[in-house]
Parts: sequence; C-alpha cells; structure tokens
Amino acid sequence: MSKNILVKAIDVTKNYGQFCALDKVSLEVARGEVCCIIGPSGSGKSTFLRCINLLERMDGGGIWVNDELVGYRREGNNLYQISDAQISYQRRRIGMVFQRFNLFPHMTALENVIEGPVHVLGEPVKEAQERGKAMLERVGLADKANHYPSELSGGQQQRVAIARAMGMRPDLILFDEPTSALDPELVSEVLDVMKDLAASGMTMIVVTHELGFARNVANTVAFMEAGKIVETGLASEVLSDPKSARTAEFIKAVHS
Repeated sequence: MSKNILVKAIDVTKNYGQFCALDKVSLEVARGEVCCIIGPSGSGKSTFLRCINLLERMDGGGIWVNDELVGYRREGNNLYQISDAQISYQRRRIGMVFQRFNLFPHMTALENVIEGPVHVLGEPVKEAQERGKAMLERVGLADKANHYPSELSGGQQQRVAIARAMGMRPDLILFDEPTSALDPELVSEVLDVMKDLAASGMTMIVVTHELGFARNVANTVAFMEAGKIVETGLASEVLSDPKSARTAEFIKAVHS
C-alpha cells in the first residue's frame, strides 16, 4: 500500500441474510484527506463505516488501515478472524462519531472524554484530564467540562463526542451523519468543529447529507446506492460535474 494511503477497502461485501448491504465496495482515502460519502438512505454508507471500525464483520473483501488488515490475520493464503481483544486494540486508532452522540449519561463531559484514554490507553488520570480539558476547549466547550449530557444541547453533546474521539489520538475519525439528529440551528456549530479538524490534517470519512460541507471541506466524494459506490472522485468534480446520471439526480434532489 502506498504510504500516502491511510484507508484502503477492496471488494468489501456485507450481507444480512438475503439482503446485500455492501456489494464489492472499494475505496481509498489518503492520509490527511477528508472523504465524504453521500447517497440515499439505505445505500450502505453507515454499514461501510461500521465495517471499517469493526462494529460489523464483513463477509468478503478486505479493509486496511495504516497497512494493517482490520478484523483478520493472514497466515499464508488463509484469513482468520481476530479475537475481540485484538479488535479492541485495532479500534483504538479509529475514532467514531455517531448520529446519536452515544455519550455516557452518568458521566460529565470531561469524564466522557477521558474514559477511553484512561481505561483503554492507560493514561494517568491527571494527564488525561489535562488533555481532555484541552480537547473540550478546542471544540468550544471549556466551560461545560463538569456538565452532564442531559444539561447540554444536541450540538454541544455532539461536540463532546468529537472531543472524545480526538482524545484517543486516532489516525482516522469516522463520522456517521453527525448532524442528522440535530435541530437545524445547531448544525453549523458541529460542522465548524469538523472544518477545524479537517484543517488540522485529520483524516476523516464523513457520511453526510450536508452537500455544502462536502463541497467546502471534502477532498473526495463517493456516491453510494444499493450497496455500491456508483461514482467517486474529487469533491469539486463529483458535486459540480458528476459523470453518473444517478449521482446528478441525487445532488439535484438534495438541493431542490
């Protein structure tokens, strides 16, 4: 794998019974790049993210992150599933921001942010707290460190979730429709944090319906439908001059 490629997916397949959720999906994402995945609901976008992060086991193909095959070990020509402990180890360097925040309700914002560094990375609590406060300051929530999720708006909760993902020092952060559960007036505060993160050089794969964000921030865009990547390329080209009629139809429908 080229040293510039951080994520490489080849022919990834995922089935749920008779339903094919992913049908030989292939994609490359370079280090420091923002890739936005767009497409209609049910097209396999979130499933693909979950396969990268090992929340779903793929049925075929392979995904490499940092030159490491995720979810499997290779012996000769054979692949073997790795253990849950090994999966947890691989997952440490892949952050994930979910649609519904997924914060621990009984923990403060700061406690949510330091949970992973302390209990997964083994950082001393004091050191993790200092870094956690810095992460919260970076997302504009320095004054909310001791607030519980129920005391925060949806946008603030999502920013805590981004700080939590950053706290693990990941090589890659996956965003699964991070603004879709937010009231419209709260969307921009989350997108602004994501723009800042992108500007800092973080590699990001973002499933989103926010085409303005994709146009302004993404390096590349992939359009998915029915478990396949229909079109992929530079964001400016895919969003302004798509080669696929189906991509053009989708973009027009979202903008109309």
